[in-house]
Amino acid sequence: MSGTDAGSPAEPGVLFDELGGRWRTVAYGPVFCVVALVIELLTGPVVHWFALTLFAAILAGIVSVQVAAARRHVSVSLTDTTLRQGSEELPLTDIEAVLPEADPYADEPQRWESARSLGELSGVPRRRTGIGLRLRDGSLVQAWARDDDGLREALTEAVDGGRGTSA
Repeated sequence: MSGTDAGSPAEPGVLFDELGGRWRTVAYGPVFCVVALVIELLTGPVVHWFALTLFAAILAGIVSVQVAAARRHVSVSLTDTTLRQGSEELPLTDIEAVLPEADPYADEPQRWESARSLGELSGVPRRRTGIGLRLRDGSLVQAWARDDDGLREALTEAVDGGRGTSA
């Protein structure tokens, strides 16, 4: 259950970190079942012990699978050398530039908005925002994060800072 919130470094060398999912959400279903049990104990002649226990276990099981998947496929980590999006890792040396934010009022989307998103998912995950990257080979890709401003800032610093030290 330990981890860092979006943008706060977990260890030295980590510039940005998003977990993808939090284990505490597994407890929400069982907590609501306990609340229902207390209400039944206080108000009614019938208490559904078995049903509430079963629902609590089912909810905890389903949500734990979802959290495990989110932590594997929707986590983001930026270190001094690597950007990891889900299970895909991209060396920072492969990134040529962090592209400007997309204009939500533009008539036509920018080219990077239709580029492949990093990670093994088919697109930018829900509730995440894409960040355009131009790679050294000239291709465009989308990085993504829930805290896109934080990742954009950390990526820009890391890419520009890496270029400044090697020049």
